[in-house]
Amino acid sequence: MPATVQPPESVTWRVHIDRSMWVGGVRSLMLQALHPLAMWGVWQNSNFQEDPFGRLQRTADFVGIGTFGSPEEIEKAAYRVREIHRSLRILDHDTGRKERLDQPELLRWVHCAEVYSYLEVARRAGLPLTGAMADRYLDEQRRSATFVGLHAEDVPGSVAEMEAYFAEMRPRLRVTDEAAATVRFLMWPAMPENLRFLAPGKPGYFPFGALCYYTLPDWARAMYGVLPEVPRPAVTAALRSFRLAMNAMPERLHDYAFAKDTRDMLGRARRRLAADGYDVSKGLYGLRDPRRWPSGGQKALATAS
Repeated sequence: MPATVQPPESVTWRVHIDRSMWVGGVRSLMLQALHPLAMWGVWQNSNFQEDPFGRLQRTADFVGIGTFGSPEEIEKAAYRVREIHRSLRILDHDTGRKERLDQPELLRWVHCAEVYSYLEVARRAGLPLTGAMADRYLDEQRRSATFVGLHAEDVPGSVAEMEAYFAEMRPRLRVTDEAAATVRFLMWPAMPENLRFLAPGKPGYFPFGALCYYTLPDWARAMYGVLPEVPRPAVTAALRSFRLAMNAMPERLHDYAFAKDTRDMLGRARRRLAADGYDVSKGLYGLRDPRRWPSGGQKALATAS
């Protein structure tokens, strides 16, 4: 049985181990909010209004399990998410009808907004990925779509397919009152319990939230119109500086941003990978270096490239 569903040789590992994921995660929530029914589903079925940062943390936990967890851990988490989604309903304010939250259109939108945000932010932040590797990442992420109840073939598997999907979706998107509030919350969030010690520095979060906003596609920022436009090179420079600073953070300190169960899962992942011959002396983040892989890893990297 493989140590992880996505091993260090995968493009998924390269993207998801990168600390630019925090920007990608917030950006994805801002993008997801532009789909009215998806936004109402979050608004009506969670405590997002009181704890938007907590939702980002829970998303990060689920993505972390899907990337670094064992097959058993992934299936358990995926089953729990599917069961929760299956039981929830959304009041469609346009029609007055109750809709299922787990309908494929909504699941597909959330998946695409999430994984494409991770990819686009990571590449812009300086993670070196070829076009073929970007396509490979989206193809690998088709498996993650199955965790929430979609079929792999239901979601885009390349950059071209993903861009065509967003072009198709744009006429269906708009800024609802809830979406506008979401952007405000994400720029000034409540802190989850395990990060309350950071509360005195909360004003420093706004530049981070603004950075996430400025990484949105031009058309999405034009729809929101929350902040004045700034030169694109300035945003890219800030994003690259953020990535460098976060990637320099010790892994154990960085992992504290996750819930305890997820930190425990990451510890189990380190032990499994060590047993499989990977050199984890530099932590999971250190496995970006192919020299820390067992023999045969270079061949897998060449295939991904």
